[in-house]
Parts: sequence; C-alpha cells; structure tokens
Amino acid sequence: MTTTATSVRDEIRHANDTFEASFARGDAAGIANLYTSTAVLLPTGMEPIQDAAGIQAFWQGAMGMGVKQVKLKTRDIEELEETAIELGTYTLLDAAGQQLDQGKYLVVWKEQQGQWRLHQDIWNTNLPAQ
Repeated sequence: MTTTATSVRDEIRHANDTFEASFARGDAAGIANLYTSTAVLLPTGMEPIQDAAGIQAFWQGAMGMGVKQVKLKTRDIEELEETAIELGTYTLLDAAGQQLDQGKYLVVWKEQQGQWRLHQDIWNTNLPAQ
C-alpha cells in the first residue's frame, strides 16, 4: 500500500499521463488497461459501461468522433487506504488542437497489486447545452 498522499498524487499523475499519451496514440486498449477489472464508466446520456471491452469500445468511439487529445488536471485527491478519490478538470481537443469540450471529473481509484487504477469514472461538461 502507498503510504503518503504525495506518492499517491504522483502515481495518479503518472496514470493520467499514460491515459493522455495512450489517447494521443489512438490506443484505446492501452486506456482500458488503466482501469480495474470491475471498473465502471458513467458517461453522460448513457447506461454505465462495466467491462474492459466496453470501456475500450467507448474510448475508441470518442477517438472516432474526432477527439484526438485529452488533457487532465487534478484539483484534489483524497486518499482512503487502498482507495483514492480524484477531482479534476478535462479538456478534449481535435486534431488541429481546437477545444471540443471542457469539464470536470471525479474518479475513484483503487490500488491493485501495487498499481493505482481507475475504478469508477464520471465526468460532465462545462459547456452549455445546445
């Protein structure tokens, strides 16, 4: 188990860096691998997505819709033994670097076999409804 909030923050930042790099490469499988085996995605306007194949397909679909880059910024992390809760903001960009969306997210992280993984992932936009 990780013992300090600083190291948990560093490990989550590293996982977020991997998420961003995987997204930029178009590697939805690499993104899905960052989640626990029992992870749940909670996207807006959709039913929960609860398995690795579904998570991979979701992120592949986002890439197919023109999202080419994700920027994640942690605002706060609360550590609770083998669980951590991250509050942050995101920005989605297209291939030209134009902003497609921005918003906030909440991720429940679980430490499994010495690695922090996304376990429950929910987000919503800051942009007004069209």
